[in-house]
Amino acid sequence: MNVHAVKAIYMFEMDRTRRTLFQSIVSPVIATSLYFIVFGSAIGSRITEIEGVSYGSFIVPGLIMLSLMTQSVSNASFGIFFPKFTGTIYELLSAPVSYFEIVLGYVGAAATKSMILGLIILATAGFFVPLHIAHPAWMMLFLVLTSVTFSLFGFIIGIWADNFEKIQIIPLLIVTPMVFLGGSFYSVNMLPPFWQNVTLFNPVLYLISGFRWSFYEIADVSILTSLAMITGFLVACMLTVWWIFKTGYQVKS
Repeated sequence: MNVHAVKAIYMFEMDRTRRTLFQSIVSPVIATSLYFIVFGSAIGSRITEIEGVSYGSFIVPGLIMLSLMTQSVSNASFGIFFPKFTGTIYELLSAPVSYFEIVLGYVGAAATKSMILGLIILATAGFFVPLHIAHPAWMMLFLVLTSVTFSLFGFIIGIWADNFEKIQIIPLLIVTPMVFLGGSFYSVNMLPPFWQNVTLFNPVLYLISGFRWSFYEIADVSILTSLAMITGFLVACMLTVWWIFKTGYQVKS
């Protein structure tokens, strides 16, 4: 493995975060803090507890997942799209760097930035509500798996997109609504039976449910089912990236 190449790509992408610190870190943290203030005050005054957990504490895992997924997709998609847009990707493809090393550098940096952001939001949440993490190891596992998986998903979007508008379409119109409708701010058990069954088709539900279980040992679906869903999506993204480089789709043309 060309460690120097992976490190160069990784450090370049991480350095971009330093140059855009407000956009990459400060802005998502402020937005999440506003969620705590608005939802905690408006809804928390009417829904005091959900399954024995205060409403403010209950929404913490969902808010972390919201930022984690959207930022993972955005970081990875922009990271690979910008070299395509400027034409520098051809210099990268002609260098003695394998496709695996390219993906490892870009996806690794995007996942790292998302995990750092997730941990910062977790620390910030401690100023607003009492937190208890029952299973720290499971919490970190879901944090890592979600960051890596959605960074791969974002990498795929960055390869597919041919303009800046397309990069924003999926995070704004698909990922964010799925997170909001996946039990971020409520328990699925609070819904009528029909909508409970409909929500089960939302894959984000399983990620939020598993992540919330690592905090409070309460979940809408089995923890093993949640783990199987995120693992399956990870494998699907890996196979898609493999196919992209094998066929040269949107890369060599």
